[in-house]
Amino acid sequence: MAKRKKIVVITGGAGFLGSHLCDRFIGDGLKVFCVDNLITGSMKNIKHLKNDKNFEFIKHNISQELFIKGPIDYVMHFASPASPVDYLKHPIPTLKVGSLGSHNMLGLAKLKKARYLVASTSEVYGDPEVHPQKETYWGNVNPVGPRGVYDEAKRFAEAITMAYRTYHKVDTKILRIFNTYGPRMRINDGRVVPNFIYQAMHNKSLTIYGTGKQTRSFCYYSDLVEGIVRLLHSNISGPVNIGNPDEFTIMQFAKMVIKMSDTKSKIIYKSLPVDDPKQRKPDITLAKKHLKWTPKVKLEQGLRDTIDWFEENIS
Repeated sequence: MAKRKKIVVITGGAGFLGSHLCDRFIGDGLKVFCVDNLITGSMKNIKHLKNDKNFEFIKHNISQELFIKGPIDYVMHFASPASPVDYLKHPIPTLKVGSLGSHNMLGLAKLKKARYLVASTSEVYGDPEVHPQKETYWGNVNPVGPRGVYDEAKRFAEAITMAYRTYHKVDTKILRIFNTYGPRMRINDGRVVPNFIYQAMHNKSLTIYGTGKQTRSFCYYSDLVEGIVRLLHSNISGPVNIGNPDEFTIMQFAKMVIKMSDTKSKIIYKSLPVDDPKQRKPDITLAKKHLKWTPKVKLEQGLRDTIDWFEENIS
């Protein structure tokens, strides 16, 4: 008798990260249910999987209950607007997908006795007063500021995940993602990597908010996906930071994009958005110790590949 394929449900599966996870799990021999309401995801990201017998797309808003027939081994909750442009445009859906969506997906995992992994974010640390950020740090978040709809949705998602773990004994994992970039990012999603690349491609001035001295740590998508898979199959529940600890100022990053893009772009400055973090750098001690994971792709290499993808796919 043939062994049954493992089955994974990926919410937000037509998004930037979700679609790469679909690729990875199909490559690993799993059956994938990709669930997305396409509020920020795109069918372009998964069109190459359309005829794969191990892939099934379900258009659905997971803030409403979802039922899938048959066994499920893993539920991975990646659905959410993830950039300020998106969650400021869709504040209530952002809050709903973090709360109602998390509730529904945890319920599905409980029903199917599946392992559950939630994609949380470094934004739970807010504008941090501790640097680098460890998982033990509780954060400095403004719940009524403009970023609160995303920050608090993710903090709630973590809290309800822990509640299901302790009360219902659901096997859960909490992943905290730091800035990630790569092919399939939306050019207009408002985050610094596609913003700068788009501006450089069109010889427009690169827009720096604030002085440019604020820092970010950029993780290439393939490194992140590897970390996610290792966490999913590990014996720890998290939360676990996954990100690249190499720290760059926004000014350094802008100059790197200009150099690599062979552009005539200059740099202009605008005021810093409310509650924008001044520093962002993961402490990845836990991931190194328990997952044997460290990022491999240097920013120069990943950025080169990302610029090439944008030049081929975005006019």
